[in-house]
Amino acid sequence: MQTECITDQFEFEGFERRRVIAAFDGGRMTSDAGALLLRQADRKIGLIERVAACFDDGRAQEDVVHSLRTLVGQRIVAIALGYEDVNDHDELRHDPVLALFSDKGEPRRSDCAALAGKSTLNRLEHAPAGGNGRYHKIGHDGAAFEALFVDLFVDAHGRPPKRITLDLDATDDPLHGQQEGRFFHGYYGCYCYLPLYVFCGRHLLAAKLRPSNIDAAAGSVEEVERIVARIRGRWPKVRILLRADSGFAREALMAWCEENRVDYLFGLARNERLVAEIEAALAEAAAEHGETGAPARRFKEFFYATRKTWSRHRRVVGKAEHLAKGPNPRFVVTSLKASEIDARRLYEKLYCARGEMENRIKEQQLDLFADRTSAASLRANQLRLWFSSFAYVLIAALRRIGLAGTRLADATCGTIRLKLLKIGALVRLSHRRLHVAMASGCPYQRTFAAAHARLARPPG
Repeated sequence: MQTECITDQFEFEGFERRRVIAAFDGGRMTSDAGALLLRQADRKIGLIERVAACFDDGRAQEDVVHSLRTLVGQRIVAIALGYEDVNDHDELRHDPVLALFSDKGEPRRSDCAALAGKSTLNRLEHAPAGGNGRYHKIGHDGAAFEALFVDLFVDAHGRPPKRITLDLDATDDPLHGQQEGRFFHGYYGCYCYLPLYVFCGRHLLAAKLRPSNIDAAAGSVEEVERIVARIRGRWPKVRILLRADSGFAREALMAWCEENRVDYLFGLARNERLVAEIEAALAEAAAEHGETGAPARRFKEFFYATRKTWSRHRRVVGKAEHLAKGPNPRFVVTSLKASEIDARRLYEKLYCARGEMENRIKEQQLDLFADRTSAASLRANQLRLWFSSFAYVLIAALRRIGLAGTRLADATCGTIRLKLLKIGALVRLSHRRLHVAMASGCPYQRTFAAAHARLARPPG
């Protein structure tokens, strides 16, 4: 990252009778040369252009210095590179590599940096929903954002898959101020938001910010209905399985799935009636554990309905497990028939794979600052969550397209940033080219070269 020249020097312990002096006087340099790969990944999926199209620009275009595309690209890429705060952009706007994300066609003042500063980006983050207004000249279309996540997912597939699994989960987003929609959540023990995420493997399909004074499944029917309709608009024959923990085993969601040809597999909170159903299996598991000392488990399936809330009996699979600490019964409810998948595989292979979604949420929350929701309004914080989510989509595209077959093929977003994006470089600008001279000692040169080659391939 380039900064204004600082004349002060920093002296360190000498080495071999030489003084060791450091200063911020390197000139045109960057610490984010790997952003070039993000630029190539963006060209592959058209992310920045499509996100910018979800905004409404009511500014007088003849006076515009930084186009919407520049503002959107700058914000998304900076988050991907680890700069979560808009305050960082007063320096980042001068970075010679990040400048490549500016819009070539924008009318730029000769005395203005290639990218925007914190004040301009702050106005972007507070763009009102439903179009621009008298005091906010940039607005946004929330429905367009939500549709774009699904479109990007579908576009990532060369041919329609036969079946897909959509994972739903809610998590806590702790708050430390007086944000709109702030409530105390008893389970998490803090004031927080309760965002809803929908993933299909590593693909993010929805990131909905919600207040925390609601049930975890609140609004899930509407989200699933919207996503499924858009997927089936492109893939009418795909079979869809909805998977989630016990917080989503609600009558409304299960009934909707049954009426709309969507399979489901949900965890089911245990109670006395459920435990009684697998009492014999629990006894067998306990006896085996007593003989071997190792964990023992049995599976039993049966049809079950709650006394008041469910409209029908449904297939339930119980895991009767005994561990060193004692019995550990678990239950799932599903629309899948026993003829399709037996009880053990249903639980161990299909349901337990749901845990992988938690890793995706950690990438969002920890690596890409999805929990940076410190704006006063819920609307602005939702926009921040979407920017973070699109940064995830961009790095995920780099991972999927550019890093397949490399040692970073399964790396997290944070690891990809550290190993491949944070590369120091000297930038030389001439009349005919911009030469980014990256650090010769970078240990991931081969991975960088492989990613570049894959991203440079023409489609098809």
